[in-house]
Amino acid sequence: MAGERILVVDDDPGMGQLLKRVLEKESLKVFNVLCGEEALEELEKREFDLVISDIKLPGMDGLELLKKTKQLSPDLMVIMITAYAKVESAVEAMKIGAYDYITKPFRTDELKLVVAKALERQRIIEENRYLRQELSKKSWQGNMVIGSQVMHNIFATINQVAQTNATILVTGESGTGKELVARAIHYASPRRENRLMTIHCSSLPESLLENELFGHVKGAFTGAHESKKGLFEVAHHGTVFLDEIGDLPLGTQAKLLRVLQEHEVRRIGGTEYIKIDVRVIAATNQDLETAVQEERFREDLYYRLKVIPIRIPPLRERKDDMPPLLQYFLNKFNQENNKNVKGFSTNALEAIMAHHWPGNVRELENLIERVVILSQKDIIGLEDLPGSVLKKGEADEVRLSFPNYIPYRECRDWVLKEFNQKIIEEKLRLTRGNISQAAKDLAIERAHLQRIMRRYGLSAKDYRS
Repeated sequence: MAGERILVVDDDPGMGQLLKRVLEKESLKVFNVLCGEEALEELEKREFDLVISDIKLPGMDGLELLKKTKQLSPDLMVIMITAYAKVESAVEAMKIGAYDYITKPFRTDELKLVVAKALERQRIIEENRYLRQELSKKSWQGNMVIGSQVMHNIFATINQVAQTNATILVTGESGTGKELVARAIHYASPRRENRLMTIHCSSLPESLLENELFGHVKGAFTGAHESKKGLFEVAHHGTVFLDEIGDLPLGTQAKLLRVLQEHEVRRIGGTEYIKIDVRVIAATNQDLETAVQEERFREDLYYRLKVIPIRIPPLRERKDDMPPLLQYFLNKFNQENNKNVKGFSTNALEAIMAHHWPGNVRELENLIERVVILSQKDIIGLEDLPGSVLKKGEADEVRLSFPNYIPYRECRDWVLKEFNQKIIEEKLRLTRGNISQAAKDLAIERAHLQRIMRRYGLSAKDYRS
């Protein structure tokens, strides 16, 4: 804490001066007023980082001041303080938007701790606002929808690391938004005017993958009629995003390690090393520490990538993000499909919030797109949700009353998808996430099962507990 501006509102001059002395010892700038009306005048004249207000004030009370403060500055942190420690007042203050609530008499260390936490939260909000402004200047159309504290913290981390050249490893289950984080880092960084090149490491065989990454010289192999730059050269002064890095072949891992250590590449068939200036961001849904132990991933490369680790929690661990995500996707697909779905019934919303969401944000996005397209009502009801989102009894009820306006082909495709997803989920559950065993039981190739799992947003890690 240093230099932040705090407005103290208390009709007791002695209490106001006590707060001023305690907080100014922490290098904070404190402004004292005696009533709510004076506080509003100050808030309109200058900006503050925090408001500390007594609930019992002459004229306009503290709760009314809190409401008006939130109308003026919705993100401004407000701490309520009072000698009248009624639970009702505390609950009401928190509902209106107070950051915290403490009672007199209080210890000075308690006050300083609450103030420090409030100012830290305010700093994160300001950093997030700045980063959003920076992102909005770019052509990138993605959005990071944030409701939970953990995502606020991740956004603040993005803002910090974007200004560096450090290599970043983004981890998280499929569908959590790892590529979105990589894009946010690039477009908030000094490299934003240069290229962001993305490659999915599991999508190509080793020879083609290395050709994409490092390029080749003319005559390097049959059909190489001219030289070609790889992604690292194309992204010079920019960023390379290596998605699904856990699937990178061991031979290619050794070459990538040299790129990270020496900042140079050698094209396939070439003899010269070419200097590059590239920021590398990698992402994976795998446990790379386990992969290192099983000798499927190089330990030296793992630590070279993990300079700055960012973990994106699964959606089930950040349910506070659900309401803003639902609203965002609802608006998005209403606009794209010229629809006017206004929201969800209470039962539908409860089912959505209770769902495990193994496919995370991607699964949620696909669900909202489907229900918006198929809905002929203003409000999405329980009967509009697929069986995978509902409890068993609810799912049976929905199947019995499946909307008769859906054409046969769409109905058939829906049933087949539900069947495929359910049988794969069951096999993964029975094998405790062992993909090889599940593929064997299903009599399909392991790679084919992995492709299907990615399509449905399924992760083997969810079934290993």
